[in-house]
Amino acid sequence: MAEKHYGFETLALHAGAAPDSVTGARATPIYQNTSYVFDSADHAASLFNLQEPGFIYSRLTNPTVAVLAERLAALDDGVGAVVTASGHAAQILALLPLMQPGDHIVAADKLYGGSINQMGHTFKKWDWQVDFVDATDPKAFAAAITPRTKALFIEVLANPGGVVLDLEAIADVAKDADIPLIVDNTMATPYLCRPFDFGASLTTYSTTKFLQGQGVALGGAVVDSGRYDFAKPDKFPSLAKPAPEYHDLIFCETFGSLAYTIYGQAVGLRDLGPTQQPMNAFLTLLGIETLPLRMDRHCQNALAIARHLEGHKAVARVNYAGLESSPYYDLGRKYLPKGAGSVFTIELAGGFEAAKKMVEGVELFSHLANIGDAKSLILHPASTTHNQLSAEQQTAAGAGPEMVRLSVGLETVEDLIEDLDRALGLAGA
Repeated sequence: MAEKHYGFETLALHAGAAPDSVTGARATPIYQNTSYVFDSADHAASLFNLQEPGFIYSRLTNPTVAVLAERLAALDDGVGAVVTASGHAAQILALLPLMQPGDHIVAADKLYGGSINQMGHTFKKWDWQVDFVDATDPKAFAAAITPRTKALFIEVLANPGGVVLDLEAIADVAKDADIPLIVDNTMATPYLCRPFDFGASLTTYSTTKFLQGQGVALGGAVVDSGRYDFAKPDKFPSLAKPAPEYHDLIFCETFGSLAYTIYGQAVGLRDLGPTQQPMNAFLTLLGIETLPLRMDRHCQNALAIARHLEGHKAVARVNYAGLESSPYYDLGRKYLPKGAGSVFTIELAGGFEAAKKMVEGVELFSHLANIGDAKSLILHPASTTHNQLSAEQQTAAGAGPEMVRLSVGLETVEDLIEDLDRALGLAGA
């Protein structure tokens, strides 16, 4: 199908897929196998040498996973995608084609706590250097760029605090420095925000969250816009210089706009192995089919609850970009015109102890470390997802000790409000 001519809802149902040519099955099959038969010795050699597309071994490519990759690329209006085992794996594969030992990225200080840990500690093992800067100040990104900087990294809708970044202004900084901007779009999804429309080069996702939507399958993805020129040998040698493992093939010369994506599959998945399983890809494809409907309901419920909690005596503050009182309201309307998502935080007047009592006092909300489920979820980030951070880092990330994070689901909104009111009553007591 000519995907770029169809609307989002149509792409969510059809992109990358077709009825099975042998059986006529309409749903994408689960290709639960490891390897694929070659037509001949020459055919096998051409596949291994990247001279023609096809399937070799499911660590690299798999038919079910390939449908998911094509669908995600279509939803973001990108040229290609690499699907991974998790969102954290996607962040590593997003940077692998760009980075050499000693290289540097500039990252927003308002990120998921696990991302801050990954970048601030684990990346150092590969001598990848990271500076975290004030996410709300585009000039801070510009000031932190060095000659070894290979990317900027942000969440357009930051987890957990619901902060909306000025995506276009940060993209202008990246453009002026001639480096790619990577946007983790997990919280917004491509339904609420299309980062490539505002100048981003790459997007990453934890497909575990809203894209899958039922909390049953881990996954991640990296999507390439195709709008950044990686053919810079001194800056990106992995993509623009001869690759010895492929007989000195040069990815940018051979594959053009698909160079970044094919490198992620042919080198990233081959050598690091963070492959998404076919069953998880199948479940994520099913989830994406209802993504537009779910996100509309997520946003509708979240806004109703945020408005209710804004007037609650036990709540000192509600941090939700969909509220007119939010400092990010105008940015939210610009970058998230269909809604500000379903995840936001509240600051409890009773502080740390009240926050603990609240997460223990809910019944409908599930107390667990995830977001984006059809069911409503609640968490105290300071003692869980952001527990490894310093007090200063917690505050900068919007995860202070008095904060409670809500991921509002699809239940009847009056039932959710009643559940929260009861839990807040217990917290106040």
